[in-house]
Amino acid sequence: MRPYRRSVSHPSASFSAAVRVRLDDRPGAFARLASAIGEAGASLGAIDLVRVERGTKVRDVNVLADDAEHLAAVTAAIEVVDGVDVLHVSDRTFLMHLGGKIEVVPKTPIKTRDDLSMAYTPGVARVSQAIADDPDAVWNLTMKQRTVAVVTDGTAVLGLGDVGAAAALPVMEGKAMLFKELGGVDAFPICLATTDVDEIVAAVKAIAPGFGGINLEDIAAPRCFEVEERLRAELDISVFHDDQHGTAIVVLAALLNALAVVGKRLDEVKIVTTGCGAAGTAVTNILLAEGARTIVGCDEGGTLWRGRPGLTGAKAAYAELTNPADERGAADDVLTGADVFLGLSVPGAITREGVARMAPDAIVFALANPRPEVDPEEIEDVAAVIATGRSDYPNQINNVLAFPGVFRGALSVRATTVNEEMKIAAAHALAAVVGDARSTDYVIPSVFDRDVAPAVARAVADAAVASGAARGGAALTRR
Repeated sequence: MRPYRRSVSHPSASFSAAVRVRLDDRPGAFARLASAIGEAGASLGAIDLVRVERGTKVRDVNVLADDAEHLAAVTAAIEVVDGVDVLHVSDRTFLMHLGGKIEVVPKTPIKTRDDLSMAYTPGVARVSQAIADDPDAVWNLTMKQRTVAVVTDGTAVLGLGDVGAAAALPVMEGKAMLFKELGGVDAFPICLATTDVDEIVAAVKAIAPGFGGINLEDIAAPRCFEVEERLRAELDISVFHDDQHGTAIVVLAALLNALAVVGKRLDEVKIVTTGCGAAGTAVTNILLAEGARTIVGCDEGGTLWRGRPGLTGAKAAYAELTNPADERGAADDVLTGADVFLGLSVPGAITREGVARMAPDAIVFALANPRPEVDPEEIEDVAAVIATGRSDYPNQINNVLAFPGVFRGALSVRATTVNEEMKIAAAHALAAVVGDARSTDYVIPSVFDRDVAPAVARAVADAAVASGAARGGAALTRR
């Protein structure tokens, strides 16, 4: 039985608080507190004794809630418990962000005059001159060999949308943490106070000498397409828009395993997608490159078909590549007989009834966050394999499975680009981590599987060499 929870409650550490309370030191006091937390629908986490006072005890109690409103309701429920005084409530997510989440740490200590003279003036001048004489030496003599710029304009941040460059910084810091922790790559947040394509391109080109790769992040479509295309053409280092290609790599990996579980082939199945923006377009492109033949894309106006009034730019190009039978109608309509649904859109994009009309052993990837296109609980009896973007369901499609290994591999061979061959190699390597253990509830590795990034990195590096995208030489030596 697939372990989906029937409750609509999903307590999460992202909405957790450390509640400092003073409890009467008498039997039943803590039991009443725990009962109030449970009755409010929250989960009780770690409990720490702070100090013992005359007749009372002070404890820090961690609680996990569904969202900010729920967390406030839980706190209110605790405040009315007899024998319990709430002294302080600290949002654990905000505590983690105090002062930022990343810092620069020297590789070598500066303890003596000799250390200073080699690391900085006068010794460093000789190293600078060596790079001036041989520009390729920058890969060996600086951090360029292991560094990535994480660049955003703050216009498509998570589910928040256009919140601006400053508000995007905590997300970019988080990305940098994952780069380091999982891929051994040093990443720096670059939040640009402009949404002008020319200015974004100019800014990234200006900082590029200090980096071995550029990770574009949370830039709204269709601007993101032009920014990436121009930077790929004008820079000689790896440029990778993670919202597009990271998603595409992980979706392809999971789908390859899901198809193996149900005994179907990519070139024989009908795939319906909702969401034809940055991620949806990249997913479609990588599936077509891998051999998919029948993909029907849908937006809020229904299927995309050649000549549909109002289609321009990226969507018109999408229609030219897909929907070979010229199907028309809403997503639910074209799900009839489909083998695979890929949702990269919004909650409610499809219904249980639509999924029920799919072919036997249907595969449903409902990836909208935090609420999927259709709730997994509604379709667990009519779909064979279900994946979401959430960590509290099986088969989480998460870009963190791709980008640390992709850049680690690209940097290790000083790649000049991240091409389609490298992306497909990354997807196959990611799928292979699951191996023979694959099942309906395990088509993609855990984000905590430490075998993932090295496997992806090796495959990307090999593909870069084979496709002519590698300069060769440098390797990542530190995690």
